Amino acid sequence: MVHRVMQRVDVVLDQRLREAIATVVQEQTRSVLPRLREEIESVVRHAVYEAVADELASGAPVAPKG
Repeated sequence: MVHRVMQRVDVVLDQRLREAIATVVQEQTRSVLPRLREEIESVVRHAVYEAVADELASGAPVAPKG
């Protein structure tokens, strides 16, 4: 009987812990998302700036539009 009770407890704990962890992960993700977006925007902006600066410094001709 003790073994069966422990098995049931194990199943219930597993499910409830999964739900609790999922909730915490979602909350943390939501709180980090604005800062993460800012960082990604900054990294992309800086990468584009450097690429344009390198291209201009190389003296390569600019292709005409059209």
